[in-house]
Amino acid sequence: MLLLAASSSSPAQTPGVPLTLQQAIALARAKNPNLLSGQQHVIATRASEVTAGLRQNPNLTLGGTDVTLPANNPGNPYSYSANLSRLFERGQKRRWRLDLAHSTTDVTQSQYQDAERQTIFAVKQAFTQMLAAKAGLKIADDNLQSYRKTVELSKQRLDAGDISATDFDRIELQLAEFEADNDNANLNLVQSGDQLKMLLGIDTPAPVPAPAFDIAGTLDPPQVTLTVADVEQRALAERPDYRAAQQSLRLAEANVKLAEAYGTTDPTVGGEYDRSGNDNSGGFQVNIPLRIFDRNQGEKERTRYEAQSTRFAEIAARNQVINDVDQAWAAYQTASAQSRRYNGHYLAQASRVRDNLEFSYRHGGSTLLDYLDALRDYRQINLDALNANVQVWLGLHQLSYVAASEMVP
Repeated sequence: MLLLAASSSSPAQTPGVPLTLQQAIALARAKNPNLLSGQQHVIATRASEVTAGLRQNPNLTLGGTDVTLPANNPGNPYSYSANLSRLFERGQKRRWRLDLAHSTTDVTQSQYQDAERQTIFAVKQAFTQMLAAKAGLKIADDNLQSYRKTVELSKQRLDAGDISATDFDRIELQLAEFEADNDNANLNLVQSGDQLKMLLGIDTPAPVPAPAFDIAGTLDPPQVTLTVADVEQRALAERPDYRAAQQSLRLAEANVKLAEAYGTTDPTVGGEYDRSGNDNSGGFQVNIPLRIFDRNQGEKERTRYEAQSTRFAEIAARNQVINDVDQAWAAYQTASAQSRRYNGHYLAQASRVRDNLEFSYRHGGSTLLDYLDALRDYRQINLDALNANVQVWLGLHQLSYVAASEMVP
């Protein structure tokens, strides 16, 4: 069983060194306010087990009459009485209350683990998006710097009379597109970083212009040797939402047992001591409710149907697990195929075409239009290759999420 503890520490501070993915996940577990709230809820639910296990308290009644009259008045003597009674529960009510409380705690804890699973998935996605934003910024910056060199060389050719002013203007106009790409890449990095920091419980704005918050990782797609059947088995064994559905069935069955127990009669047994004047006496009493009309029939019926409803919900949860895995597996396979195509062929080809046409254009062997088209193709292929790698990682994170276990080797 997962042990939970309250956290009284302050919100996480901005790390001074780049965070790895595992460090980010650990920080989210420790500092994410939604998870901290869920931990407290589980602890509060577990406290209900104490209440469920309490036994019935005895009742003590003390009384006295005519205690202010003279003690030697035989016609009206003073009297004292003491009565001690206790309700005795039948039908193992305490046992089923405890079973119900334990089952409720188990369900609540599994629901917390599912919330943790969702948070970790969100952290992985945000971490990958920030890595992609960093890589995208580098691509945009490299493209911008490279194109600025092209503009400078074109200015020299213009001054030497090798190209016309119109051709130079067309070349320089393309610089706006590369500058816009760079600006958008910077904005994307800032926004993705803010999203990740929120999930990690970091609420301090990053200083400008040199933020201390940074992450470290790779977007190179890893190799996964598992099959879809392996992932399905892991998911059925590890998914906390499916486990909560199974535990909810046990909770419903405990409710049925408790409803049946509350249909039994609980007698109250008591003993009494009386003193009247100089005389002492004792007695007893037994109070047995006659369950003629109310035998808890409504609750018995309701809980039985609720249990049947929960059985169908458990089947639906199992089907959902299998469906989630199949869809995530298909998305991962598609992303992997696209990534292999870009990284194994198109990326190198786009680089060759750009370099060849750049050399050819500078030496008058190709047209300006051909060169600009090659630049656009190179820029787009680089972004597509980066996005393909990102989709592989997001697919892996999705697989880890639907299986509730780590898929990355």
